Amino acid sequence: MTSPPVRTLFRLRVLALLGALAIALTACGSDGGGGQPAVSGVATTVAPDGPTAIISLSPTATEILFAIGAGRQVVAVDNMSNYPAEAPVTELSGFTPNVESIAGYDPDLVVISYDPGDLVDGLEALGIPTVMQWAANSIEDTYSQIAELGDLTGQVEEATAVNESIRAGLAELSDDPVGAGMTYFHEIDNTLYSATSTTFVGQLYALLGLENIADPADEAGFGWPQLSAEFILEADPDIIFLSDAAWGESAETVAARPGWDVLTAVVDGHVVPLDQDTSGRWGPRVVDFIESVKVAIEGFEG
Repeated sequence: MTSPPVRTLFRLRVLALLGALAIALTACGSDGGGGQPAVSGVATTVAPDGPTAIISLSPTATEILFAIGAGRQVVAVDNMSNYPAEAPVTELSGFTPNVESIAGYDPDLVVISYDPGDLVDGLEALGIPTVMQWAANSIEDTYSQIAELGDLTGQVEEATAVNESIRAGLAELSDDPVGAGMTYFHEIDNTLYSATSTTFVGQLYALLGLENIADPADEAGFGWPQLSAEFILEADPDIIFLSDAAWGESAETVAARPGWDVLTAVVDGHVVPLDQDTSGRWGPRVVDFIESVKVAIEGFEG
């Protein structure tokens, strides 16, 4: 049996994320872009002296843990946690987690961002403390999750310092809204899912003064509409950001789509490939991501 194509795996990841967000919105009601709380608490009590054998099944949580100085307490991370380099990557999966495999590391804290339905219950039955940190709905959620992990790991001062650094970096970027007056389309995958201004990534773009073409298409307030090619052609964005660049999409593939060669973003050379990790995670590197967007805009000719 051969493995699914890389693009198929990516699309499955996208659909899993969108499905989780839909469940979250349904559970909490329509609140204009809210969802499950970013900070959920711990299912069972963490050891009073703090955890010494943490497992992270969330790439974002992995980045946070190492950024706040808790890396030495981490014994294993999932197979998608590729940053930082010293993270102890294993074959554990955050999308199809196995309770027995996790328990084999004898963890005293497990951090997750997704539960397929029985993970939290399974770990709780084994007495393994678990914290669920859903995908952030806002920039404030990032601060909350960093603070929570700082509290749980005994790295409160370090977590506070990381949050202060992020706040300062974002404030500096918002002081120079280089994208003011420009519209954009943020492409999640080539089936044209996008993210509106109410989402975490949309709020980051707004710091640069950018206007999101997807907002009018999201009548339900879900935050992650699937646009049509006709809608995008009519909106004619000034910039197209490709968060699926790592999976083969590029200025060339976009221009080759029927009718897209006349889009302003294509004609002006404003199709911007994004780093998949920094654009898709809501942790300590959010400033790096939006700085890269600013640099790209500043590099436009004319």
